Amino acid sequence: MRRREFITLVGGAAAWPLAARAQQAAMPVIGFLNGGSAAAFSQLALAFRQGLNESGYLEGQNVQIEYRWAEGHYDRLPALVADLVNRRVDVIASTGGPAVVEAAAAATKSIPIVFLGSDVVLKTGLVASLNRPGGNITGVAMSSSALLSKCLQFLAELIPKDASIGVLVNPTTPETAENKEEIQTAARQIGRQVFILTASQDAEIEGIFVTLAERRAGGLVVQGDILFTNRRHDLAALAARHAIPTIYMWSEFTSAGGLIAYGNSLAEGYRQVGTYTARILHGAKPADLPVMQPTRYRLTINLKAANALGLTISPSLLILADEVIE
Repeated sequence: MRRREFITLVGGAAAWPLAARAQQAAMPVIGFLNGGSAAAFSQLALAFRQGLNESGYLEGQNVQIEYRWAEGHYDRLPALVADLVNRRVDVIASTGGPAVVEAAAAATKSIPIVFLGSDVVLKTGLVASLNRPGGNITGVAMSSSALLSKCLQFLAELIPKDASIGVLVNPTTPETAENKEEIQTAARQIGRQVFILTASQDAEIEGIFVTLAERRAGGLVVQGDILFTNRRHDLAALAARHAIPTIYMWSEFTSAGGLIAYGNSLAEGYRQVGTYTARILHGAKPADLPVMQPTRYRLTINLKAANALGLTISPSLLILADEVIE
């Protein structure tokens, strides 16, 4: 006959089976929804867990994480988030851009959502205000359009004054319409011919560099969309192969071999999402947690990539750099 294990509660209370105790002390479950792939975003997922760890939550010990990856295909997001909702997760960490948080918001009005995305999210009505978001959504909103403008200015300093600049965007992401307006404004300010290139699928990325060569472009600016972040190693390699000076919005690109990057720290954003997720698990309400907006921007320069392109980085630009990769 199978032996059943019991525990006796202090004070002579009735004995409870261990299975019942385990059910009462079930670990909370986080749904981690991301627009990229597990391989490309492993270090950023680690930063998310670091934020959890700092608040006392350790995966597999006192919290469970259900990962869902869209692999750069936004059309998969509704089914992925629906699966998390059906599993009754305690909170959804929505990372990887406006399309990801919009999919999560459309799926549930009750499960707390902590997002990492561009500041375009603030204009969609998903949160009532920065200080008092209201509803079930809060998170970290990073600048997007303003960063593209600054990236254009930095790149203009590196390439010949008469050279045109291409800007690569994903036409399917919600922030692109606003990005295009800012790009045209920035082009007038720097007095450059700037043209838009689009890619919404992995297969289209390589053809972008063929177009740049045909148009004799002097350089390329890459939007911070999840599609491109997911393919950052390929983009850096293609830029090197075609000898196109390219600037990106995240330092993860320079770590992957890219030339230069200017923007917020993605790793820090993921860590902050982990911190907010932990606060909600501790009992905080998303409606009461202000939407964070990072104010620190990082300029990273890869001198090895610059040397391969035959570029000389000016001392004035090197002084501004937060990190120089040699």
